[in-house]
Amino acid sequence: MVSDPIINQKHPLSEDDENIVTKKLCIEPRVKRKKCAILLAYSGLGYLGLQRNKGVKTVEEELLLALKSKNLITDEGFEQIQTMQFQRAARTDKGVSALRQIISLLLPEDVDKQVINTALPEQIRVLDIRRVTKGFNSKNSCDGRTYSYTCPTFAFAPAETTIDFSYRIDATVIDRINEVVKSFLGCHNYHNYTSKKKPGDPSAQRYMVSFYCDKPFEKDGVELISLYVRGQSFMLHQIRKMVGVIIAICRGVAKHDVIERAWQPDRLDLPIAPGLGLVLEEVHYDKYNGKFGNDGMHERLDFVELNDQVSEFRAKYILPTIIKVEKEESSMQLWLEQLPLHTFEVRTEHRHLRTDVNEINSPGLASLQAAAELIEKEEQHAIDTNGEVPPDNLSTLADAAQAMSSEKN
Repeated sequence: MVSDPIINQKHPLSEDDENIVTKKLCIEPRVKRKKCAILLAYSGLGYLGLQRNKGVKTVEEELLLALKSKNLITDEGFEQIQTMQFQRAARTDKGVSALRQIISLLLPEDVDKQVINTALPEQIRVLDIRRVTKGFNSKNSCDGRTYSYTCPTFAFAPAETTIDFSYRIDATVIDRINEVVKSFLGCHNYHNYTSKKKPGDPSAQRYMVSFYCDKPFEKDGVELISLYVRGQSFMLHQIRKMVGVIIAICRGVAKHDVIERAWQPDRLDLPIAPGLGLVLEEVHYDKYNGKFGNDGMHERLDFVELNDQVSEFRAKYILPTIIKVEKEESSMQLWLEQLPLHTFEVRTEHRHLRTDVNEINSPGLASLQAAAELIEKEEQHAIDTNGEVPPDNLSTLADAAQAMSSEKN
């Protein structure tokens, strides 16, 4: 008996059903992903910081575009980075570089760093990719961070010394620097070294593990020196303000006791050193390494075997940038000229600040960089008085003033 084909075909395929089958056949197999740690080095020149901020040029945007172009993350992962558990170990601001930044995220098992690097600009390099535990978070698993600040040695010269690239530092000045930086060791209240932080805020307490001045070195006719500071964590502008105070003390513009006074509740007028020369050197994972670094499944996250690659990147992209910008824009020299404008005393009178701002166009201010610093004072005064930043975004205006100063020179 021949079966009736109409009776046997219980669910004949419609045109829509056929389209669904076709689409399913076109879907790629699910990619197996593992939590990874990317060791990233980059020069911050030309970037408005690390953290992604749509509409502006950032290091993270370059990295995410590279990952997407090589099909290592999905369109959803590119748009919503939290879906791939994306996390940075430390944020770096405009123009700030990093030699051992750590990014944690989910990546395909067979990911190749060289493939990613082919889609990145030369000043951003993936130095390594390592498998980490499922619960690893590059920020929360971190024990501490080490930053360096590199600048011409003349920044620390006594005030009566001529400021130019012929200056060579001596042992007495280096000893003085190391004496001053020791004052920052331990736990202190750093509310004076950042913005938007009240003295009673527990998060203003920060612990500095080590702080020292390295030996000077010469490159392209410029003598440079680096300060290295390791802390559990840092706040916005904290290191640059610490460096600003250290320079002021070494040059005789401020007394050593300003460091102790800055721990107190009063808001002091402290300078912020130029961003050029600030580098994230290393992110520390001592506890993670001790627990998982030798378990046979995961590698340690100290990357000591890559020190030569890190040194090569520093020599090729970091130091030349510092020297080139300093020679062309004289950022440190201009900043040193404005350093005596700071009082290092308690900020009290609103009228005094307004008077300073009205003097922006006076002959006494050698550059718009001074204007930028005075605008920053206004912003901080508004925070102290009203508890919030004024609506006209003065910090952005300060950046604009500094940029104008660079163009002028």
